[in-house]
This record gives sequence, C-alpha cells and structure tokens, in this order.
Amino acid sequence: MNTFLVILLIAAMIATVVAMVRGIVSFLQEATVQAKGDGPSAAALKSNRMMQMRIFFQALAILIVVLILFLAGRT
Repeated sequence: MNTFLVILLIAAMIATVVAMVRGIVSFLQEATVQAKGDGPSAAALKSNRMMQMRIFFQALAILIVVLILFLAGRT
C-alpha cells in the first residue's frame, strides 16, 4: 500500500510541474500577444486553467503525503 501511495505521490508531483510549466509558457505567450480589449485571450484562459490544475495537483500531493504519514503513524 505504501509503495502504491509513493508512486501516486510522484505522479502528482510530476503533474504539478508539468501544469506549472505549461501555465508559465501560456502566460509568456499571452504577454507577447497584443490585447484587443475583447476580453481575455485564449492564451490567458489557458494560463489560468493550467494554474488551476497546478493548485489541484499540489493539493492532491499534499493529501497523499498526509495519508502516507497517517499510515506510517499507525504501524
């Protein structure tokens, strides 16, 4: 069980880094595009979505760490 949780933790950490990098790349693309004033650009929406995914994956990783520590304390 512990090995499975560690694998899930590593996957959540990798997903966090990937979402963060994609969000930063989208943010940098947004900075180079001229805003027309028609609302948020597609790059801005993608950047926001990627940063929301980063927060989700970070929360998931924290929950997995808490679960690992909880299980380690019970033994």
